[in-house]
Amino acid sequence: MIKSLLRQHMRRYPRLDRLIRLYVRRRRALTDALPNWSRMLGQDRSVLLGRRQRGPRVLIATSVGGHWAATSLESALGAALTLRGAEAHVLLCDRALPACLHCDASWYPSLRHFAATGPRTDLCHHCFEPALRVYDQLALPVHRYSQYLTEDMRRRAADVTREADLSTVSNFRVDGIAVGEHALAGALRFFARATLEGEPYGESILRRYLHAAVLAALAVRQLLRTHRYDVAVFHHGIYVPQGLVAEACRAEGVRVVNWNPAYRKQCFIFSHHQTYHHALMTEPTDLWEDIPWSPERERELLSYLRSRWYGTQDWIWFHDKPEEDVNGIARKLGVDFSRPCVGLLTNVMWDAQLHYPANAFPSMLDWVLHTVRYFAARSDLQLVIRVHPAEIRGTLPSRQPLVAELRKAFPSLPPNVFVIDPESNVSTYAVMERCVATIIYGTKTGVELTSMGIPVIVAGEAWIRNKGLTYDASSVDEYDALLGRLPNFPRLEAETLQRARRYAYHFFFRRMIPLPFMEPIPGNPPYRVIVKHLSDLKPGASLGLDVICDGVLKGTEFVYPAERVAGRSLGS
Repeated sequence: MIKSLLRQHMRRYPRLDRLIRLYVRRRRALTDALPNWSRMLGQDRSVLLGRRQRGPRVLIATSVGGHWAATSLESALGAALTLRGAEAHVLLCDRALPACLHCDASWYPSLRHFAATGPRTDLCHHCFEPALRVYDQLALPVHRYSQYLTEDMRRRAADVTREADLSTVSNFRVDGIAVGEHALAGALRFFARATLEGEPYGESILRRYLHAAVLAALAVRQLLRTHRYDVAVFHHGIYVPQGLVAEACRAEGVRVVNWNPAYRKQCFIFSHHQTYHHALMTEPTDLWEDIPWSPERERELLSYLRSRWYGTQDWIWFHDKPEEDVNGIARKLGVDFSRPCVGLLTNVMWDAQLHYPANAFPSMLDWVLHTVRYFAARSDLQLVIRVHPAEIRGTLPSRQPLVAELRKAFPSLPPNVFVIDPESNVSTYAVMERCVATIIYGTKTGVELTSMGIPVIVAGEAWIRNKGLTYDASSVDEYDALLGRLPNFPRLEAETLQRARRYAYHFFFRRMIPLPFMEPIPGNPPYRVIVKHLSDLKPGASLGLDVICDGVLKGTEFVYPAERVAGRSLGS
C-alpha cells in the first residue's frame, strides 16, 4: 500500500521522483559504490603520503565526480601512480559547468526545468562532494574548474554561446579547440537521440552544452598553463567536459591517456592520444599480427567468444537465455534461411556521435535507410536487421528507437526485409551464422563474426575496419558496389580466419587489461574497488596495473601480454 501511494505521488510530482532518486544515489555513493580509502588502507595511508615524490606530473582529470565508475578507478590509479613516484593531481568540476556527462533526460521528467537551470540545483550537490571526499582520503591535490575561470572568461563564454550559429555547431571552434563537436555529442547523449529534431528544448539545451564546452576548454587551458603536466589521464575522451580536456591537452602539448571499462569482467581499455573510439581503428597491425598461435590459444579465444552468447564473462549482457532455435526464429520472423540472407547489425544511434572521415554515411540512420531501400530492389536476397538490445537495456535507453524510424520511413517494410526488435531474446549469433554476410556500422560484433568465418561489410567506424579482414566502404558508391557482389561472398579462408582470430585475441585478451581489485557488483557502476593493503597497488602486485601505469608514465603500449600469462590468475 505504501509503495503504491509513493509511486502515485512520484508520477504526479516528477520533482519528488528526482529528489528521491538523488537521495538514494547519494546514500549508495557513501556506502558501497565509491571506495572508502581511509577504511581500506588504514595506517597504510601514511605510507602512501610518505611516497609522494617529484616524479612525472600526472593530471587525473576525473572532472565529473558523480561518474562513480570513473571516480572509483581513477582514485585507485592515483594511488598506484603515487606509489611509482608520480606527482598526481586531480581535476573536479565544482558546479562550474552548466551541463555535463552526468546529466541525461531520464533524470529530468521536466526538460523545461533542465533547460532553465541545468544540474546545479540538484545533480551537482550529489556529484562534487562525494568525489572530493574520495580523493581527500588519498591526500591528492584537487583542482576545481571554478578556480581557473576568471570573470572575463565567463563573459566570453556567455557571449560566444549566445552568438553561435547552431546550424553549423559541429564545426564550431574556440581558440582552435573543437568545442562544437563535443557539445553536440553531449547534447545528443543527454537526449539519448541521434538528432535533436523534434525536441522542444533541443536548441536551449544544446546551447547549454556549448556554454559548458567553452567554459571547460578555457578552464583546462588555464590549469595546464598554471601547472605544467607531463600527461593527463581520464575516462571517455569525448563529450562534455572530457572531450574538451582532451582537446585542451593536445593544444598545450600535454600527452593524453583515455580509458573505458572493457567488455570482459574486471578489464579496462586504455588508449594513447585519443579516445579508444578512434584509437582502435588506427591501431598498427604489427601489434597483433605476429602473436604466437597455438591450439590452446585458439580454444581459449573460442571459449570466450562462445561465452559472449550468454554474457557469462562480461560486465554487461542483454539476454540470460537467448533463443538459439533457428527454425523457431525463422517461423517467428517469417524469414526463409534456405534462401540467401544478409544480416545487418545496428549500434545505439546517439552513442559517440563524433566525426569519422572513413564513414560512408553521415549517420547510422542514413546507412540503415539506404540499405533497406537497396534491398527493396533485390528480391533475390533477404535482409535481417538486428536492432541493438542496448537501445532499451543499456545504461541510457534510447529515446529515438530505430524501429520507430523505420516505420516512419517505411510504413510497410519490403517483403524481404525482417526486423528483430531490441526487446527480442533471439540470439544475434545464431541468426548471423545462417547469413551469407553481415553488414555493420559501428558495432564491435564484427570482431566476433570474422572469427566465426563470416564475411563482414563495414560502412562506419567499427574497430574491425582497417585490419585486412573485412570489406570496408568509405563512400556510398563503394558501399553499393560491395552490396552488388552479394550473395557471392565466400566464408573466410583458413589463413584469413586465423588472422581474424589473432586480432580477436588481441582485442579481447590484450587490449582489455585485467585489474583484479575491481570487483564486479550488480548495478551501475558494475564494479567497486576492493583493496585490502597498499601492497595490492604496488609495482609487481598486478601485471595489468603495471601495464597501465607504465603506459601512463612511460608512454608504452597499453597491451597486456596475455599470451605469456595464460593460465595464471587474473591480473597476476
